[in-house]
Amino acid sequence: MQDGNVEILQNKAKQQDGAAAMEMQPLKSAEGGDGEDKKKPNPHKKEKSVLQGKLTKLAVQIGKAGLLMSAVTVIILVLYFAIDTFVVQRRQWLPECTPIYIQYFVKFFIIGVTVLVVAVPEGLPLAVTISLAYSVKKMMKDNNLVRHLDACETMGNATAICSDKTGTLTTNRMTVVQAYIGDVLYKEIPDPDALPAKTLDCLVNAISINSAYTSKVLPAEQSGGLPRQVGNKTECGLLGFLLDLKQDYQTVRNLIPEEKLYKVYTFNSVRKSMSTVVKLGDGSFRLYSKGASEIILKKCSKILNGAGDPRLFKPRDRDEMVKKVIEPMASEGLRTICISYRDFSQSPEPDWENENEIVADLTCIAVVGIEDPVRPEVPEAIQKCQRAGITVRMVTGDNINTARAIAIKCGIIHPGEDFLCIDGKEFNRRIRNEKGEVEQERIDKLWPKLRVLARSSPTDKHTLVKGIIDSTQLEQRQVVAVTGDGTNDGPALKKADVGFAMGIAGTDVAKEASDIILTDDNFSSIVKAVMWGRNVYDSISKFLQFQLTVNVVAVIVAFTGACITQDSPLKAVQMLWVNLIMDTFASLALATEPPTESLLLRKPYGRNKPLISQTMMKNILGHGVYQLTLIFTLLFVGEEIFTIDSGRNAPLHSPPSEHYTIIFNTFVMMQLFNEINARKIHGERNVFDGIFRNPIFCIIVIGTFGIQIVIVQFGGKPFSCAPLELDQWMWCIFLGIGELVWGQVISSIPTSRLKFLKGAGRLTQKEEIPDEELNEDVEEIDHAERELRRGQILWFRGLNRIQTQIEVVNTFKSGASFQGALRRQSSTTSQNQDVTHISSPSHIRVVKAFRSSLYEGLEKPDSRTSIHNFMTHPEFKIEDAQPHIPLIDDTDLEEDPALKQTSSQPPSPNKNNNAIDSGINLTTETSKSATSSSPGSPIHSLETSL
Repeated sequence: MQDGNVEILQNKAKQQDGAAAMEMQPLKSAEGGDGEDKKKPNPHKKEKSVLQGKLTKLAVQIGKAGLLMSAVTVIILVLYFAIDTFVVQRRQWLPECTPIYIQYFVKFFIIGVTVLVVAVPEGLPLAVTISLAYSVKKMMKDNNLVRHLDACETMGNATAICSDKTGTLTTNRMTVVQAYIGDVLYKEIPDPDALPAKTLDCLVNAISINSAYTSKVLPAEQSGGLPRQVGNKTECGLLGFLLDLKQDYQTVRNLIPEEKLYKVYTFNSVRKSMSTVVKLGDGSFRLYSKGASEIILKKCSKILNGAGDPRLFKPRDRDEMVKKVIEPMASEGLRTICISYRDFSQSPEPDWENENEIVADLTCIAVVGIEDPVRPEVPEAIQKCQRAGITVRMVTGDNINTARAIAIKCGIIHPGEDFLCIDGKEFNRRIRNEKGEVEQERIDKLWPKLRVLARSSPTDKHTLVKGIIDSTQLEQRQVVAVTGDGTNDGPALKKADVGFAMGIAGTDVAKEASDIILTDDNFSSIVKAVMWGRNVYDSISKFLQFQLTVNVVAVIVAFTGACITQDSPLKAVQMLWVNLIMDTFASLALATEPPTESLLLRKPYGRNKPLISQTMMKNILGHGVYQLTLIFTLLFVGEEIFTIDSGRNAPLHSPPSEHYTIIFNTFVMMQLFNEINARKIHGERNVFDGIFRNPIFCIIVIGTFGIQIVIVQFGGKPFSCAPLELDQWMWCIFLGIGELVWGQVISSIPTSRLKFLKGAGRLTQKEEIPDEELNEDVEEIDHAERELRRGQILWFRGLNRIQTQIEVVNTFKSGASFQGALRRQSSTTSQNQDVTHISSPSHIRVVKAFRSSLYEGLEKPDSRTSIHNFMTHPEFKIEDAQPHIPLIDDTDLEEDPALKQTSSQPPSPNKNNNAIDSGINLTTETSKSATSSSPGSPIHSLETSL
């Protein structure tokens, strides 16, 4: 019966493996979505950006209208000619007249093609590409390496930024800012003369020797720069403390090189301390120890007083020190480190392998408070983001107290505001239902007020980003930017609309998953990316405003002139020149405008912003009315104004007329001055503001004017131009300058009064939603998520093995034959290559471990039906971790809370610089699902075998 139970348990494990693999397919189902009815993912993710998609649709719509206009123009011209020639004048189609008629029809066809060429805005995609490419080049100087062009444009719409702390908001340069030495708390670096000589000498030796000799503080590469920190940042901070005390640590290291260190207990995340033993000149030994203050102080029985002599350090003294020194430092976001020593006699020589007895009965030298200073430019950058309508959230692995203190210094949170600062455990408790699944409704209640997420895992970061993006709580969809530097940040970086990877501290996986790489790891560079992104949108809007004005006027002039006079006042070659002005030159001039700080004074547009705002439509219609009025006036009464021959109804091969040349020249002059008006799209009056900061614009305007002079004066018949007199030129320029005056008149008209412009620029409801958003759920799963899934599958299988083996051991304990069950277990598992043989030595150790007395009292994990629920459930069979003061090593900030309950590792038998840990601790978020284990526990053995 019992052997049969073992077979049943093994078959159950196989079925769970298959179920796990099946459940791993839809990742979104792990977060509350239903992945069963999802469509098949697209083989390739769309590359077209939102703005390019909108512009393409607009260009298609305008192109269709232009095609219709050109076709109608040709039909009207042909019908007009045919009716007038063969009906009104009653002429016969004679064979000898056929070449003449064909030339007329060709002329009508050319006019129609001219209307079509002018109407089709082929310069729109070109303007986007030029603007993005120019922005990318300039962003390199602002420490933004853009990997995907559309990231610039998307960043202009950003409404939220989820930022890391270390290295992004802070300098990643640990610095000692407070110290408790000789019963005195120094809020600043003390003067060396104020410290007892004995204490100072002991402090210098303790820090210099009891540190990795690879940690160094080197001079700055450039004059006036900060010293370079090489190696462990915390140890560099302590070495920098010695330099601030005008002491030289290298002298001590030269006297006691690394080879003379007698014994080293290296730092690890379990003991949270590091100790080094040196042999003194008289043959005695001295141990220096440093580490987390709450751990080292418990091992101290003495402390150096104001004279530098040891005095008793009782538990009452320790509690008072924690209350008056440690806790105030921690509340200010400082990591507290205690530095201590202990002397040993020459004989008998202590048992160095018994670390617990060696690192005890210490004498406290000092307690220092280390901080990672906030970058000086970060508070101002965050203030700019908040003023621009962008919410900045800190997502960090730090503890809640440190994170809150840094957030206050950065300006992310302000006293008196309604905000949330929570840790990962509380975050998961609030967003998950009873089954452990993420619910969007719960996230919607949390994320608007959330400002700091501390002790977060990569899974928490991904969940937060996805929850904000998927939220429908606000009218506009949130556009989220995320910063990350670790491999585990890959899914969050890919899920975000714009992913920022750290160029210095970032891993290759993070950089590959990102859209933009910050080459200086600085948050202020993100603000510059926002400026450039908004500038891209504005540059395209400027170009769009200018081009649509030219399009509308040119098409109406060509169509109306052709229908009334059977000839277009703007000839084919002239229209091609106008098309070149408004497509190529204008896109270069207007798409290369540099960004200004004023871009950060308005709220984000949003992804569904209409391409043409009401103000732009007012400008387009207003300037169109001015230009059409002047052109039609010149067309019908121009010959009387200038006392010249009329160009209307000219014969087929007549020479160019001054009349039509003045119309063409005035039209081009109006476009040149209207190009200056187009620099402002928000109703600003000073259209010349910052014009000289864009030399490309000035060169293009002046160059276009020069080429126009050459075309008019020397173009002749190819350009259908007759040379003009000086007074005629002055009139053309005067009418063109009138565009600037008319622009001021248009700016004076309140946009709110023009009710008919309210829906201007909006596409249809179906087209308003870009294809990228419609297909967002069926996009290709990125490589980082695939790797995460593969790891989740393996992790789930391993946990199923643990669960099954626990049940097997229960069966063994109930009286079954150990050898018989072992043989049956081995024969059963051999049928599946994926199942690890229990007959292997590692699994025999598993069974022996569970048979040991430590088995009593262990809780068996509950069965989970979904790897996602199991994987991301933060409080799976683990007790709440006690809050603690920030610790010594950088890795502690990202360490899993489950490790806090682990006991000390056994001492290393090696004499020098060998790590103590020999076991493998699983420190990912998923390791919380297994009970927190000590190195000697059965679960620890299982982790090692896995």
